[in-house]
Amino acid sequence: MSRAPLIRDPRVVPVVARDDHLPAVAAERLLPAALRQRFAAPPSWVPELPGDGGRWSDRAPTPASVLVPLVARPEGLTVLLTRRTDHLHDHAGQISFPGGRAEPQELGDPVATALRETEEEVGLARRHIEVIGRLPVYTTITAYDVTPVVALVEPGFELALDPFEVAEAFEVPLDFLMTPAHHQRHEIDVPDGVRRHFLSMPWPAASRHATGAAGAGSIAVLPDEYFIWGATAAMLRNLYRFLAA
Repeated sequence: MSRAPLIRDPRVVPVVARDDHLPAVAAERLLPAALRQRFAAPPSWVPELPGDGGRWSDRAPTPASVLVPLVARPEGLTVLLTRRTDHLHDHAGQISFPGGRAEPQELGDPVATALRETEEEVGLARRHIEVIGRLPVYTTITAYDVTPVVALVEPGFELALDPFEVAEAFEVPLDFLMTPAHHQRHEIDVPDGVRRHFLSMPWPAASRHATGAAGAGSIAVLPDEYFIWGATAAMLRNLYRFLAA
């Protein structure tokens, strides 16, 4: 099987459509109590983007988890995201949820993986986290079976970023991400005659709610725009479909 065709700079891939024809999730569905109820009694729905890892990998997927942390700010829920450091071999500089691969003792318990990885990567203590549910597994192009674990996070926490993995943590309003008018569709032809599709949700840095930067005493070089794309954008799109159903 051929090697997965990686996209080095997604910003230069043409935008072929924006989903402004789809309605935003209603504000009352984005309240903590409504989210608890939705996950406790989920509707009938189908994830839009299950992932495309199986197209280019013949190895067994590796179990992994991410936390989708919804911070209960007074002005509304926000999504806590990280920007990976530029020197990483995989996903350098990309916007991600905190998370990673499961340890052997965590197999079958994606919540344990998500909580551990979140604490290791950004220092978010478990006492601030209320897990309310999961989204369907998303299979990445790099052959990871990722379980998104959705949680409400109480403010008052302090982060301690792992400077090797995380350059910055920041928050984006949930209502921005649950508005499809902000979702862009990209297409590109890659080697072997394959066309790749992906979503992006660019967030202007001028609107940032910065939560932390790695390296105490250092001067962080912050981006002009947070380009949320790939697996992170796909899992957010699945959350949109779940909440809009």
